[in-house]
Amino acid sequence: MKKEENIIVGISIGDLNGIGPEVVLKTFQDARMLEFCTPVIFASAKTVSFYKNHLNLDVNFNGINQLNQIVSGKINVFNAWNENVKIEFGVESPKIGTFAIKSLEAATKALKNDNIDVLVTAPINKHNIQSKDFNFPGHTDYLAKELQGDSLMFMVTETLRVGLLTDHVPVKDVSKHISKKLIVNKINTVYNSLQKDFKIGKPKIAVLGINPHTGDNGVIGKEDDNVMRPTLKQIKDSGKLVFGPYAADSFFGSDNYQKFDAIIASYHDQGLIPFKTLSFGKGVNFTAGLNKIRTSPDHGTAYEIAGKGIADESSFKEAVFMALKLFKNRLEYDELHKNPLKVPQKKI
Repeated sequence: MKKEENIIVGISIGDLNGIGPEVVLKTFQDARMLEFCTPVIFASAKTVSFYKNHLNLDVNFNGINQLNQIVSGKINVFNAWNENVKIEFGVESPKIGTFAIKSLEAATKALKNDNIDVLVTAPINKHNIQSKDFNFPGHTDYLAKELQGDSLMFMVTETLRVGLLTDHVPVKDVSKHISKKLIVNKINTVYNSLQKDFKIGKPKIAVLGINPHTGDNGVIGKEDDNVMRPTLKQIKDSGKLVFGPYAADSFFGSDNYQKFDAIIASYHDQGLIPFKTLSFGKGVNFTAGLNKIRTSPDHGTAYEIAGKGIADESSFKEAVFMALKLFKNRLEYDELHKNPLKVPQKKI
């Protein structure tokens, strides 16, 4: 198993006009971080030097053009481009979006080729990254295409984990997307991740309803009665500890969430509003279900404070630590299950 300092953390730089570069450099300005991993920032030495000087940060780095030049225990900057970049803090720019994609694509390629062990992504602007060559709502959808597995947005802290049945879907279309197949697939992804990535042997999972009050016996909608309840019953009958659907409005306020290893929300804001309220600054976005580890902080580009030197790196640092933890947990799980007993599983 790899020693901690030899775990290579690839970092996509995100939107250069936002706070991404700042939180990345502030994270590794703390030299103790290099005792836990070797970072590789996918950007350019020129761009990183600009941020270092602008923010007056005490950061030394090793510029590289090939991934076989990575120096263990140092901050490495891989030159994903060579041209000069005009930085305009707080400005949404399609040109800056192209650099965010260059960084992401180079880092993803390195992850697929095992040049890096895990990927931590700084925030992007979902609007300015769009082009004829890159047409994805965000990181999760792009990585789902590039990496093997069934992706799921999993917001996590040490004590709270919230997964989503649907993520970047308009509210008006949520119920159209939720089917028995989707519910089964997403619950299986969460269940497997809890076992493999979080070392929880028999996970206990709560699922939130689709409609207010889970439909009130069909008065506010029939999806919970017609789709959600029968599917959850079948999953529970197969042996998984899956409960619900619960009414979302009172679930978190009553502290009911503390009784479960994970909660699965039906749509984006149903899960992320309570998650960020309870854990903002400590939360991590983990793309569960893929064959590689990817995490990110729980905030966006924060244009309004970009370049001012006041961005808080806590969530990005948590994303790095979570990626390391998940990587090691998955290595241990794979080591223990090299020759698993073939036990028949009841299909749903």
